[in-house]
Amino acid sequence: MQRMKLKRWMLCLVLAMAVALAVSAVSFVLWTLSFRYEQSMFTTFTSVPHRPVALVFGAGYWADGTPSDVMKDRVAAAVELYNSGRAHMLLFSGDNRTMDYNEPGKMRDYALSLGCPPDAIVLDYAGRRTYDSCYRAQAIFGQRQVILVTQRYHLPRALYVCEGLGLDAVGYVADRRQYVHIRSYWLREVPALCLAWADRWLRHPVPVLGEPIYIKE
Repeated sequence: MQRMKLKRWMLCLVLAMAVALAVSAVSFVLWTLSFRYEQSMFTTFTSVPHRPVALVFGAGYWADGTPSDVMKDRVAAAVELYNSGRAHMLLFSGDNRTMDYNEPGKMRDYALSLGCPPDAIVLDYAGRRTYDSCYRAQAIFGQRQVILVTQRYHLPRALYVCEGLGLDAVGYVADRRQYVHIRSYWLREVPALCLAWADRWLRHPVPVLGEPIYIKE
């Protein structure tokens, strides 16, 4: 009888811990996505603090080479920051792990088509994920303060990652239209934020590095 009571007590304890963990995870995600970095995200370029470099996150493009709407808007927002003097250099960071897929190159091409001078652009070919881009901005490109350029759904996670790495960052919201798959983008942030938490507190991964390439204004 005592053994049965002990098993029931242990089961209740495990269930209570599981519920507490689930509630904590949901609270963390909702707080981070909604309010945590509200004061660090800006929707107009005139309100963005001046920083030497704008870190622009990569996004996909179509098979014919046409940038996706998400990529176009990130690049356009970054060029806006450059033209207004809010940022003096643009760091385009994206995936280029295969010869036939080059996000930073596509971002540069689109920025040039918008009139951005080539000497204002630096490419990071190893920004395979948000964590890698933020880590390398500091470790490879020597940055301590950056403006993060991406869509609203992505900015809280990017700011969270930078905070964990000790990189002083603010965010510029790049949303310029309604995106077809925006609901799935928001849903994707739930597991992505949990992974970001694990990277920050448990895993401490080191991305692909290399020789320093310090960005000079």
